[in-house]
Amino acid sequence: MERSVLPEIIRYRIGADRADAFVEAYRKAGESLTASPHCSGYELLRSKKDPELFLLIIRWDSAEGHLRGFRQSAQFREFFAHIKPYVGDILEMEHYEATGVAT
Repeated sequence: MERSVLPEIIRYRIGADRADAFVEAYRKAGESLTASPHCSGYELLRSKKDPELFLLIIRWDSAEGHLRGFRQSAQFREFFAHIKPYVGDILEMEHYEATGVAT
C-alpha cells in the first residue's frame, strides 16, 4: 500500500456507554474510506490510559484529494452517515505533515 503524504488526525472523546457503537460506526464508515482513491489507509486507536479517548489516523494522497476529491464524493456521504452522531465529540481534527524525523 502506498504511503500518503498527508495524514489527518482526528481525536475523539467518547463515553463508555457509546464506545462500542462508535467503533462499529467506524468499522462501517471504513468501507467508504477504502473505496476512495484518495485514501491509502486508516487506523482507529483507543487509549489504554483513558479508554474514552480515540485517535483516528487517515492517510490521504493530498489535502486537495481529501477536501475536494473525497469530501465531494458519494463515498463521503456514505462515510458521514455513519459517523455523524460523533462529530460533536471531536477534540481535534487536523492535517499534519512529516518532519523527516522517523525510522
